[in-house]
Amino acid sequence: MIREIKIKFSNLNALYFKEEVYNLDITTIIGIVLGFALVGWGILGNSELKNYIDAPSLVIVVGGMVAGWLVAFPMKEVVNIGKVFSKTIKNSEFDIDQIITKIIELANVARREGLLALEEAVAEIKDDFLQKGVMLIVDGTDPELVKNILETEIDNLAERHAKNRSQLEVMGSLCPAFGMVGTLIGLVAMLQNLSDPSSIGPAMAVALLTTFYGSLFANLIFIPMASKLSLKSNEEILIRNVMIEGLLSIQAGENPRIIEEKLKVFLPPSVRKTVGTQEANSDNG
Repeated sequence: MIREIKIKFSNLNALYFKEEVYNLDITTIIGIVLGFALVGWGILGNSELKNYIDAPSLVIVVGGMVAGWLVAFPMKEVVNIGKVFSKTIKNSEFDIDQIITKIIELANVARREGLLALEEAVAEIKDDFLQKGVMLIVDGTDPELVKNILETEIDNLAERHAKNRSQLEVMGSLCPAFGMVGTLIGLVAMLQNLSDPSSIGPAMAVALLTTFYGSLFANLIFIPMASKLSLKSNEEILIRNVMIEGLLSIQAGENPRIIEEKLKVFLPPSVRKTVGTQEANSDNG
């Protein structure tokens, strides 16, 4: 019996459960590169690129943004900024239709062998959230308590994601703000030296380029990256909710086909017909 159960779960190593595979989210990189390329092309069509490079303007915008960011967040959040940026260019392979298929497999085993048989699957599940859920139902925890524990886990997850996202949002708001500061600095310098025509040009360049840098960095890097993190967070929360629904249905002893139909509502209609059908049919047969 134990050998049969182990064989049933041997294929859980693939895809999501055995290893969470990360690949490059090329849309983030393509978008940033394309944005800078188009801006550069627009500049070269009317002027020279060197006319848009000004060290004092960069220092005002980038330095001011970093200073404001350090003021806004504690050190424990600041040191994680590298991970925050990495999440925007890495795409976690949360394939919801494959996850639903695996949950249906768990439901089939639980229906045939009982909930205790799921204990054999725990070692093959790398995801801590799903592993915790399986252990809770194997231990006979009250379904309402299982739901509360897992939903609390999701709430904490959403809070962590919001903290990470807020760092990029603050950076996105600080860049244009310090761009305006640089503009005011340049205008003051220009007005103080109206008697010297040669100083008007450099002062005006600082005034305009700081606004240019601030708007470019905010709208091409930080604000879009914050939006990307929001989408990724919503996707992960959705998948966690799918797991909760599936685990509670397994614990309630529902028919795998019913569980399949309940979980398919989380999928687009175009892919619902291809998910779980083969496994459910083999169980019913």
